[in-house]
Amino acid sequence: MAPRIGHVFVIVLENQPFERSFGKDSPAPYLAHGLTAQGALLRQYFGIGHFSLGNYIAMVSGQAPNPETQRDCRVFSEFVATDPQLDADGQLHGAGCVYPVQVQTVADQLEARQLTWRGYMEDMGNDPAREAAACGHAAIGSQDATNHAAPGDQYADKHNPFVYFHSIIDDRARCERHVVNLEALRTDLVSVATTPNFAFITPNMCHDGHDRPCKNGEPGGLESADVFLRAWVPRILESAAFKQDGLLVITFDEGVDDSSACCDERPLAGGPAPGLFGPGGGRVGAVLISPSIRPGSVSDVPYNHYSLLRWIEDAFQLPHLGYAAAPGLATFGDDVFASP
Repeated sequence: MAPRIGHVFVIVLENQPFERSFGKDSPAPYLAHGLTAQGALLRQYFGIGHFSLGNYIAMVSGQAPNPETQRDCRVFSEFVATDPQLDADGQLHGAGCVYPVQVQTVADQLEARQLTWRGYMEDMGNDPAREAAACGHAAIGSQDATNHAAPGDQYADKHNPFVYFHSIIDDRARCERHVVNLEALRTDLVSVATTPNFAFITPNMCHDGHDRPCKNGEPGGLESADVFLRAWVPRILESAAFKQDGLLVITFDEGVDDSSACCDERPLAGGPAPGLFGPGGGRVGAVLISPSIRPGSVSDVPYNHYSLLRWIEDAFQLPHLGYAAAPGLATFGDDVFASP
């Protein structure tokens, strides 16, 4: 029997292959050795595409990359559908960035069941000329200035999946309550009542390992990602919500120079190969920590970002969105969770 998980925390890092992130000589020893010793290391966990944005979109909606999300939406454009209806696989055909309201996310599903969620975005709003401090994103139709870090503001829209859905951004007040600066997590973790059921955490472009060196002078890469994890993971693990029924997932969006895939991943019908030069986003690995996971365990079951979405939906008894509904797609099971 699967354990009852009521609070899921997801931290997404950037652009590292499994061998470098989790290898013996990893530049991130806290991640590669300290955290894997506390939880389960998934050695066959894969990204679903290149570049960044398609992976983030997939994690929350099950939509496969289209030509614009695959290029990280340099222009924050509307999605233009070639068919107004979702296909039999829950995919919307077309291209563009901001999906119409018929494309739902796990956030919409959670609210429909009176469950709570928040996206925590480091640096969002540091420079109000770039983006707001809550529900911050480029204006639709504009060149997205957040695609490149600034010294005092290293937030990027392309690492914040929630602002790419009209189902979320069209209600500005609702979006501002849910898509917030990372600093809000400090107070939200104070009690079970204030901790959302689903917390999606995006470090800035320095602390997620994306940039090297960083605009503010930090080294970047896995070294800066490890510093971020050392600061924030203990806060999560020591919170009442995590201790009660929590699961922390730490993974990467894509593996650089690796377009391998697993799990019979399929592209958008008529769309590009998700990995640009191959079928997927490469092997990136993941570590899962929970009171319900045996410390130091290892799994070689193949998973990808659609598997993660499907598991979250199953944990909260939600329908499967997009390619999270693919037949035979594996989700975390006895290979990850200890027997009750």
